[in-house]
Amino acid sequence: MWLTGFLLDENVPAVLKHQLKRIKPSIKVLAVGDPDAPPKGTPDAELLCWIEEHNYILVTANRSSMPVHLKEHLAAQKHIPGILILPRILRIKVVLEDLVLIWEAGQPDDLRDQIIYLPL
Repeated sequence: MWLTGFLLDENVPAVLKHQLKRIKPSIKVLAVGDPDAPPKGTPDAELLCWIEEHNYILVTANRSSMPVHLKEHLAAQKHIPGILILPRILRIKVVLEDLVLIWEAGQPDDLRDQIIYLPL
């Protein structure tokens, strides 16, 4: 698999993790605060380092500061597998379909060093 999994930041509703695991159990989904994930309160810049090191795509609702943090991360010659930003009005079914599509059909360079706004 080209990707280890998805890391949901702490502002993503827990229902998204549970529903994704229900419909596609093979997808590794961690949320900030989970035992194998960064702890709650981890600064955005550190989340980017974590996803780079562990090969996870970050799923977030952070539209304001995440682009700034990514720009700084890339300026430091670092890279990320990708960031997915949830829509303001969250339609769980549509987001789940997009995440499964990315998991099943995505390629390593599809999202590399990018922010993609959902829905696709």
